[in-house]
Amino acid sequence: MTVSAEPIDSCAPLAARVLSVEEASATAMLFAALGNTARVRLVNLLAGSEGPVCFCNLAEPVGLAPATVSEHLKKLVEAGLVLREERGKWAYYSINDEAFERVAALADLAKEARYEPEEVERV
Repeated sequence: MTVSAEPIDSCAPLAARVLSVEEASATAMLFAALGNTARVRLVNLLAGSEGPVCFCNLAEPVGLAPATVSEHLKKLVEAGLVLREERGKWAYYSINDEAFERVAALADLAKEARYEPEEVERV
């Protein structure tokens, strides 16, 4: 028995450019760093601050031990999402605006790549 597939009327052609392996890897690293509740909460705290935040002020709001917060911040810094600045014996953290602009651009690309139903060419 042979089954033939009918074309799907609402299937749109691929419109977005294909990411290179390097671009996809870098993007996956950003999303992996954000794939943890504690790290998302830390990013939220940093994004809501008016300037760099001292490490000493980050453990209590998220309810984690300082060593755990330090590990999460390290992953965020390695991913390039958060900037770390030494001031004497303390480290200060802030959002890397450029990295989050890339994350936002990915979301915008996804929106732009979608076709409106009337734009889809019928086969």
